[in-house]
Amino acid sequence: MDSATDLEIFLAAPPGLEDTLAEEARALGFREASACPGGVTVRGDWPEVWRANLWLRGAGRVLVRIGGFRALHLAQLDKRARRFPWGAVLRPDRAVRVEASCRASRIYHAGAAAQRVGRAIAEELGAPVVTEADTDAIRVLVRIEDDLCTISLDSSGEPLHRRGHKQAVGKAPMRDTLAALFLRQCGYTGAEPVVDPMCGSGTFVIEAAGIAAGLAPGRARRFAFEAFAGFDPAAWAALRDRPAGPLPALRFHGFDRDQGAIAASRANADRAGVAEITGFACQPIAALQRPEGPPGLVIVNPPYGGRIGNRNALYPLYGTLGEVLKARFSGWRVGLITTEAGLARATGLPFAPPGPPVPHGGLKVRLFRTGPLA
Repeated sequence: MDSATDLEIFLAAPPGLEDTLAEEARALGFREASACPGGVTVRGDWPEVWRANLWLRGAGRVLVRIGGFRALHLAQLDKRARRFPWGAVLRPDRAVRVEASCRASRIYHAGAAAQRVGRAIAEELGAPVVTEADTDAIRVLVRIEDDLCTISLDSSGEPLHRRGHKQAVGKAPMRDTLAALFLRQCGYTGAEPVVDPMCGSGTFVIEAAGIAAGLAPGRARRFAFEAFAGFDPAAWAALRDRPAGPLPALRFHGFDRDQGAIAASRANADRAGVAEITGFACQPIAALQRPEGPPGLVIVNPPYGGRIGNRNALYPLYGTLGEVLKARFSGWRVGLITTEAGLARATGLPFAPPGPPVPHGGLKVRLFRTGPLA
């Protein structure tokens, strides 16, 4: 890999949160960050690809565009794929899996396109090509649009929300990446405490603590780019293993009625290295008290209820949440994620207009936010 190469890097984002991820990328100093449907494009060299995987909290994957060519039919695709410099980025001893998509092109059969490119890689480079899902195989992504074939690599491997510490999850876990983007939308920067009254497996609390402690979200996992040709392990180690600063004086609190969820949260926080600055306790909403210290952010992802009947039973829960926060959390901001504006209104909290609908667990959720409560 040529570290001086100016690459187009695509950061995948949940639909509706592309602008929020672009803000994060700019805040981390990524060049030419521009939101587009489904993600954000930035430019940089290979170490910037590594840094994106290591440090971006909201990106679901980091894809790297490595080249392209025009192809009007399968024979031309085959010929040009064989001339492509695969050896610059792929190793002959590492399995690859080719995925293709076709749109508005004379080549319209994605399966045939993937087969031709895969065969070209196997015969020209000698790398084994697999067709079944394989977590160790490097994903080669072929997009044919308007007869232009663009080739990208998935530099992440497993999705980036799999950070390596959240082994225990609840019934409807929120992805760490989505939690990070919602925290950013609430204006959270790591300079204030966070409380989650229905914390589940502790995602919001652990994510907020990691931000405050300056811990890289990808610090505990491996990435696909470590198996690319020309990868520099020493340079990567220097980037990844920079010593963390001291833990902040802030504290982060999670509560849940489910004792199993609290046990899971504590175990996850311990694996994430933030056990010292997080606290979890089993209690109902009505018992929630404001922690000592400065005001901060209450962020909560309550149950939604899939069917209308289930939803109606939730209105009292949301009402109790609103009453407790209004009575005991003066000066704190609130972020609430739910599917229904009616449930948010049931809190009686002074929410601003909600954020865009975001896919989560087969549903569309929105973030409702307040300013500091009176």
